[in-house]
Amino acid sequence: MSRTFKILITSLTALFFFASPTGFSQKVALVLSGGGARGAAHIGVIRALEEQQVPIDYVVGTSIGAIVGALYAMGYTPDEMEQLLESEEFFKWTSGSLDEKYRYYFRKDEPNASWFSLDFNPKKKLTTALPTNLINPFQIDFEFMRLMGPASAAAGYDFDNLMIPFRCVLADIDSTQSLTIREGNLSTAVRGSMSIPLLFNPLRYDNKLLFDGGMYNNFPANVAQEDFHPDVIIGSRVAQRYSKADPDDVISQLMTMLMERQSDTITYPNSVMIIPSLPKINLLDFSQTTILVDSGYRAAIAMIPEIRKLVTDTLTPEALLRKRTIFKSKEPELIFDSIIVKGLSRSQAQYVQKILKHNQKTVTISELKKAYFRFIDEGFVRSVFPEARYNPQTGYYDLYLDIQKAPNFNAQFGGNLSLGTSNEGFLQLRYKYLWNHALRVLANGYFGRFYSSVKVGGRIDFTSRLPWYLELYYTYNSYDYFKNTTYFFDDLTPSNIRQWESFTALRGGIPTTNTGKLNLSFINAITSSIYYQTNDFSRLDTADQTKYNFFSPRICFEMNNLNMKQYANAGALLSISVSYMNGREVLLPGSQSTNKAEQTNYPEWLEIKAVYDNYFETIGPLKLGFFGELCITNQPFFQNYTSTMMYSPAFQPLPEMQSLFLPQFRATNYLAGGLKAILKIYKKVEFRAEGYIFQPYQEILQNPTDYTASYGPILSDRSYIGAATVVYHTFLGPLSIGLSYYDKLQNPFTFNLNFGYIIFNRSALP
Repeated sequence: MSRTFKILITSLTALFFFASPTGFSQKVALVLSGGGARGAAHIGVIRALEEQQVPIDYVVGTSIGAIVGALYAMGYTPDEMEQLLESEEFFKWTSGSLDEKYRYYFRKDEPNASWFSLDFNPKKKLTTALPTNLINPFQIDFEFMRLMGPASAAAGYDFDNLMIPFRCVLADIDSTQSLTIREGNLSTAVRGSMSIPLLFNPLRYDNKLLFDGGMYNNFPANVAQEDFHPDVIIGSRVAQRYSKADPDDVISQLMTMLMERQSDTITYPNSVMIIPSLPKINLLDFSQTTILVDSGYRAAIAMIPEIRKLVTDTLTPEALLRKRTIFKSKEPELIFDSIIVKGLSRSQAQYVQKILKHNQKTVTISELKKAYFRFIDEGFVRSVFPEARYNPQTGYYDLYLDIQKAPNFNAQFGGNLSLGTSNEGFLQLRYKYLWNHALRVLANGYFGRFYSSVKVGGRIDFTSRLPWYLELYYTYNSYDYFKNTTYFFDDLTPSNIRQWESFTALRGGIPTTNTGKLNLSFINAITSSIYYQTNDFSRLDTADQTKYNFFSPRICFEMNNLNMKQYANAGALLSISVSYMNGREVLLPGSQSTNKAEQTNYPEWLEIKAVYDNYFETIGPLKLGFFGELCITNQPFFQNYTSTMMYSPAFQPLPEMQSLFLPQFRATNYLAGGLKAILKIYKKVEFRAEGYIFQPYQEILQNPTDYTASYGPILSDRSYIGAATVVYHTFLGPLSIGLSYYDKLQNPFTFNLNFGYIIFNRSALP
């Protein structure tokens, strides 16, 4: 046999061997469709293929398919993907709710009665101030960067070099075409592919405006065919066909328009389609992830015989584990040594860099995360998109931040609507300016029958290693209890009381924890009160007037992570303050006073007050809470009983009590507290039952002969409060209806119906 003939025979044998179904390595591509939360079924499909040792050589995904596909391509196991999608953390990412542990109480504004807030630019159209998305993407953008940054670096930013080659499909709005991403940052591609219109804001990438890939190609089998030329394509289709739009569901209307003409079949000759039987669920409802994963698994298992007709190769669990381990070993740890900011001025960029790095050489991802969300929570940015890019020369990552600054102006509207007399309107305008420091200037006003107020001032934050702030505010408050006489049932209680205060407050503070701060303030105030000593007066009578001008240095420690500014049902508050009061009291007697001469006094005192409000763990639908308050002072009496009570500390655990003058819950020294039981009735509807005991050290009594004040016996008197309220937490504010009980009134029960917040500007008194 000649040498030439031997070579020919060998070549033909090799050709036959590699051409036979069992003689060459087959290439299998997995295509994952869009479909919102239903895409969790893709995980079950992958789990079934892995268990049956079916190799997956390429992955192509769009929308939720891009998320699952990217996670799998970078080495996530089906168990890890399922655990992520069903986690509380993932729910927060997709709902846009920032984790409370990253909220920075130190930089929070004081609570007010606002229902909603709107950033705007007076030089632009109002429509530009309207949000382009319903879900805040800050958290999911950062977490995708954290999850996918190391894998992108390990692949050298080439999707072919991932553990499994991957393609991500997006929608290019400018060209109205599908766009396939093959390289770059994995988190950027995936985030663009899941940008569902109206829900998530679009992503600007390479001068293109990108939306959810499912808009133009919700089942990208053609991408798998054109990019990878596989021997077999396995498709997992979970998209819901919107044959008829729901007139009450704008999302279904949008999906019907976008997907009406799209193909969701495979025309490739060697292909298998897996279509799980899935329940009808909302687009972002990941609460049924386990059920969906199981549905995908069962559907894939049922198709294994068809798949095995085309795919004869196997991939053992040991080989797959080795493949994962090798790829993950290449991932550099996420440590940043430089921050590059786009979209801000130089001074603003320096502010961001200082906030995030604090002049350190490097910062870990956990350190960055805390500072990152603190910065976002300040409200200076409308959008920020982070990218982590590995620098092999330094061995660290560069953090690129594409920031769109929020408009400098902000308007807030709100108040309270009531069947009683606590009707209030609220308006606030605020100007925010970011440079080397953060500056906020505001002016607000309350307008109501009982309460009116104006507040103007500003605050500046300094970005040292230990941040601190300085603020200066002027406030004018007016309280007219005479117009609130609906609540006065005891004729012995003086109800014709009007009080004004005008004060300037200089305050500085530092953070103590994420939820705590320490404040030092100095207040200079002018106050005036007009009142009658009793309710038995005529038009010929003249009122008494007390003027008290004082200054007051104070120190206060606060910790607050309550989840709502009124009717909270989770979290805790602790406040401990020490105040010193020193001033001049002037009494201008009215016709009812026994002493007609003008009287002057110089009362001064020290006051220590502690407030504790805590909500405990839920017991089924029931949650218990405790509210306690302690006040210790050496406050002296003023010239008469009424003025003494007006300047004495008040216990006001219920919102409506801020608009009531109830002497039985005022004292210079007291201990008070009670329990709250909150029963969840339905979603945002709850029933609240509250009961409190007010125990003064000594009750303040009125001498009937000269209307002066005196103390009763020690611990001889106490008063009680009870309330039963149904609260519906609307997206604007609470709607509440309830019945309250106030001890020692002739008619102790009051009915109240309110929509909004009974929250006032801070008073000059502690």
